[in-house]
Amino acid sequence: MSLGFLILMVIYGVAVGGLARWVVPGPDPMPLWVTSAIGIAGALIGGVVSKALFGNAGGLLMALPFAALLVLLYRRHGPTGR
Repeated sequence: MSLGFLILMVIYGVAVGGLARWVVPGPDPMPLWVTSAIGIAGALIGGVVSKALFGNAGGLLMALPFAALLVLLYRRHGPTGR
């Protein structure tokens, strides 16, 4: 893995995580690193599901719903959740 790939993954994670936080209404006091981690995890899960269902198409379309689900889970079970 190159340094450029890791930097692109972090940028992609922030973008997908930010979109997921925007899609899910309500306050989100999570730090940037958690947003990035949620975006990367959502992209990984979405990529695996997309590859299993459609071949190689639809990675970003599947990343966003899974990242939004992770945002909901973080809110419920995170440090400020119940």
